[in-house]
Amino acid sequence: MPDVFPPGSSVPPLSTVMRALAFATLRHTDQRRKGRRAQPYVNHLVEVALLVSEATGGTDPNLVAAALLHDVVEDQSVTPEEIATTFGPDIASLVMEVTDDKALTSVERKRLQVEHAPHLSARGKLLKLADKTCNLRSLADDPPEDWPQSRARAYVEWSRAVAAGLRGINPALEAAFDQAADEAIAAIETRRAEEWAAP
Repeated sequence: MPDVFPPGSSVPPLSTVMRALAFATLRHTDQRRKGRRAQPYVNHLVEVALLVSEATGGTDPNLVAAALLHDVVEDQSVTPEEIATTFGPDIASLVMEVTDDKALTSVERKRLQVEHAPHLSARGKLLKLADKTCNLRSLADDPPEDWPQSRARAYVEWSRAVAAGLRGINPALEAAFDQAADEAIAAIETRRAEEWAAP
């Protein structure tokens, strides 16, 4: 991405957010969500950014930009250095705060998310909670086709365990997470009932 702002210049907040959106869109171009509709992955990033924007009243554009970029290191092999060079150390730090180490097993990554959640910065907690909320909404609305009900339910309970360490930062976002978790469980139960009723 060309650097239209000279080094050391002040980048307008809206430009920062739009540059992050453009960067994320390009990097995640071929990535799809796991649901039946296989939605473009960028839909998820925009939803997380919207929740962050609403939770902060639009006063933290760097956090909104980090929301758009929160998976580029984990999923697209972008380096922390590239994020820092392109968007500055604050955004890079926020992205890395919520990035898992893919060298670890899935079980270990999930354990560490629960363990680390209470120790994230306030901004990191808000970003993490927005991400978890959006993931649960997707699980309710468009779940992965190959996930049995037991896996979906376990995902909800694990998300609740992570969120327990993120409490106390934003009541509205916490309420949105709780609603998303409840709706995900309700959707799982509905699907189970439909399977039992099927001939």
